[in-house]
Amino acid sequence: MRLIDMHCDTLTHLIKKPEQDLGDTGCSVSLAGMKKAGTMAQFFACFTYFKDYKEAGGYEDCYRQALRMIACMESQLSLFPEDIAPGRSYEEIMENQSAGKISAILTVEEGGILNDRPERLNILYEKGVRLMTLLWNYENCLGYPNSNDAKTMEKGLKRFGIEIVERMGEMGMIADVSHASDGTFYDILRYAKGPVVASHSNCRALCGSPRNLDDDMIRALAEKGGVCGLNFYGPFLGTKGESRIEEMTEHLLHMIRVGGREFPAIGTDFDGIDGMEHMDIPHVSEMDRLWDALKKKGIPESQAELIWSGNVLRALADI
Repeated sequence: MRLIDMHCDTLTHLIKKPEQDLGDTGCSVSLAGMKKAGTMAQFFACFTYFKDYKEAGGYEDCYRQALRMIACMESQLSLFPEDIAPGRSYEEIMENQSAGKISAILTVEEGGILNDRPERLNILYEKGVRLMTLLWNYENCLGYPNSNDAKTMEKGLKRFGIEIVERMGEMGMIADVSHASDGTFYDILRYAKGPVVASHSNCRALCGSPRNLDDDMIRALAEKGGVCGLNFYGPFLGTKGESRIEEMTEHLLHMIRVGGREFPAIGTDFDGIDGMEHMDIPHVSEMDRLWDALKKKGIPESQAELIWSGNVLRALADI
């Protein structure tokens, strides 16, 4: 089994702890753990928390922080050239796989770092970014985020957001709807000229968080050829303070029922998960526990392989 995880926040920790490296991060994702899990590719998010910069340089500082995180990833890869390498295209990922290397795919989480400057999208692409989560939990220059406020959830992409989503598809960058408002979600599907995914979201029918997708959204994303990465965060699974395998399997089964067998994937949110008193799978090295749970639920190996990597590979092949 080959694993592709569409979202982790490990870089957020590595950039704060220069004494640590990817070989043994002390985090949920490490090189040793990925090897044990049979990881084929790991998406590494360059996440910037706007609140930390709001009183200083705002999104300008967020952008600079994202560039530092990209540089951090480049530095990490240079330490382990025989084990992990950039994954900037489907072909490169397959070449890495043949060479026995894990592919590291760079993403940006919080499209506000563009700050109304479209040229930054080109810069990020040139530096290897292949997916952008357009929103986090704040309104930005692109559009509106998920919210408990119904009026905010109705709002969609701004004019600049529409321009950026169209350009992302043209240049070969995946648009990610995780964290988006419902209105933004549908606008992204409407204007995207390339693959669209929900890198780390779950099912609203099973857990009512606005961060999750309702069944109409699942169907719409699936019809677009998109995929959804299962998020391990307890409040998005159904139990505050706990991340349970049983709930993970139920969300995956629901994704299959509503979106079809080519819809579900993995997007753990490892190292971005806080406040968990218990996690059934606290580390990437223990991903086989979910695999075994899926088999016990009667999911055939061919379907499990699609969840593990096949569905994401299809999306990557489309860019």
